[in-house]
Amino acid sequence: MVVEIGREQTVLLARLAEARETTDRVFQLVDPKALYDRPIPERHRILFYIGHLEAFDRNLLIGEKRTEFDDLFAFGIDPVGGNLPTDQLKDWPGLAAVYSYRDDVRSEVDNFLSRPPVRTQQAGSHWQLLNVAIEHRLMHAETLAYILHQLPHDRKVRLSLRRPAEDRPVTPETLVIPEGNTTLGLRRDSPDFGWDNEFEEQTLNVPPFGIDRHKVTNGEFLRFLDDGGYGCRELWAADDWAWLATQGISHPVFWVRHGDSWRYRSMFDEIPLPLSWPVYVSHAEATAYCRWAGRRLPTEAEWQRAAYGAHGHGSHREPHAWDPAPVDQSPGGSSPFGLEGLFANGWEWTSSEFAPLPRFRTFPWYPGYSEPFFDGQHFVLKGGSTRTAACMLRPSFRNWFQPHYQYVYAGFRCAAPPAGRELPGRELQ
Repeated sequence: MVVEIGREQTVLLARLAEARETTDRVFQLVDPKALYDRPIPERHRILFYIGHLEAFDRNLLIGEKRTEFDDLFAFGIDPVGGNLPTDQLKDWPGLAAVYSYRDDVRSEVDNFLSRPPVRTQQAGSHWQLLNVAIEHRLMHAETLAYILHQLPHDRKVRLSLRRPAEDRPVTPETLVIPEGNTTLGLRRDSPDFGWDNEFEEQTLNVPPFGIDRHKVTNGEFLRFLDDGGYGCRELWAADDWAWLATQGISHPVFWVRHGDSWRYRSMFDEIPLPLSWPVYVSHAEATAYCRWAGRRLPTEAEWQRAAYGAHGHGSHREPHAWDPAPVDQSPGGSSPFGLEGLFANGWEWTSSEFAPLPRFRTFPWYPGYSEPFFDGQHFVLKGGSTRTAACMLRPSFRNWFQPHYQYVYAGFRCAAPPAGRELPGRELQ
């Protein structure tokens, strides 16, 4: 019997297959002997994610759990509070069993999805659930990339050795964004897919402000470090200072000290520190730098205004690089106001806590996606990195992390303080 399915679902099934190929290719970067490694202490072992992607799809799309693996691989870790996982190697199944689970679940999910689309009040439509499954997988493709970035180079299959061109100076420039409206989020009746935290659309008036044309570079951040920024108590909030002290944080996690010089941990090699690349740091480090420079991080609304103007429209190509580019190369395009590198070269921290937009409603089929993180311990990031899928380079997409997480591909640009509230800081010229 041949079952006909709609064109829309056919497109989504093809996207799901492509997303599977994307994550499979990322796992192929790992030496099989390293699949039980934990490159980032706060995260699961690499092996977990092989099972997690399939367990998530099965639990979301089919619902009824079938084996203990459906529970074992169900949930990731939010690295808050310094609580490190305590699992041991003996707690995890062998590779053959995990790969067998992956293949069985994919077959089961594909058989389930070959039926005509259905809709229920409780579970939502196939269109919504398939978009959730696809974007969840693509998010993890990016998560896996930055996890593997911290894996020793001899534990990976090297695809290329990155030798950056000679650094050229990037001239700092602050642009003035005029007062005007900006739009956050999506309308509830939008034909476009969005996660629960992207609803409901909100239009805000944003007063005039200044913001840098480019992200802060490694070279600029090096001046902060050389000036003793990590040892200057007044630059850091109390919790951030305690984090530095207890974790021994003294430099960006992508930097490696060699004698009197710094090198950069690129995906497949260690190279001289590229001074024109964006610096990737935590929210705490970005905030301290801004204080040192007499600046601040932009709010989410300011970033949106600078990136899109009055309307949240725009599309950007998907990047295909394992490492960033110089901040003035604008791999993802520039904004109507002239800001460069807003997309596809590193997420950008904002000063806004991750919070619901007006009339927020959780997804009934994924209630834990956003709401648990409206806790005052996470901050909004906008834009996208070199590993962010094109579908998530949309204006309404909101990323978030806690302020002491260094590993994500996230940089920042400085905003000028409000008029009459100039902050003390060092001259960067």
